[in-house]
Amino acid sequence: MLRPPAPTVTVSPPTVTASPPTVAASPPTVAASPPAAGASPCPEGGVRLLEGPGDAAMGLRVADVQLVNCGTQPYVLKGYPEIRLLDRKRAPVEVTVVHGADGITSAPSGAEGVPQEVELRPGQAASLGMVWRNLVTDSTVPAAEGWVLDVTPRPGAPRVELELRHSVDLGNTGKLGIGPWKAASR
Repeated sequence: MLRPPAPTVTVSPPTVTASPPTVAASPPTVAASPPAAGASPCPEGGVRLLEGPGDAAMGLRVADVQLVNCGTQPYVLKGYPEIRLLDRKRAPVEVTVVHGADGITSAPSGAEGVPQEVELRPGQAASLGMVWRNLVTDSTVPAAEGWVLDVTPRPGAPRVELELRHSVDLGNTGKLGIGPWKAASR
């Protein structure tokens, strides 16, 4: 008995599609923000503010602000700056600025520390930590949000402004804790 010929089977190699490697994104760290377009090379007073890294979790916010000596002379800081928050229209935001994090958190935040004198040579930076809670405790009170820091770095110095990329979103707590100036690691 004759058998029919065996069917021909063609096997193609499997198709392999390479997918790009998965990379876990790290939170951005900002070493320095460039001055705004059209800004003078160095503001009056010889210093410029830069927005540093920040972190937010479960309503607790922390952020770092750097003050860079862009002038030609040493710049001496001691203690705490005077800070005001402004909204997008540059109207003052009602906020109580406190030294440290007391009443905001009991955890270390970067807003703690003992004031020490910091001398900045040209090109050097100092930083300060800020801490606040984004918390709405009264739905009848509008939430506050600051988009501009207006800072007097030391008594008698010209004010310096910094437009923030990330707001100081206070909810309606009305409280911002700051630390003293300290030498920044660059």
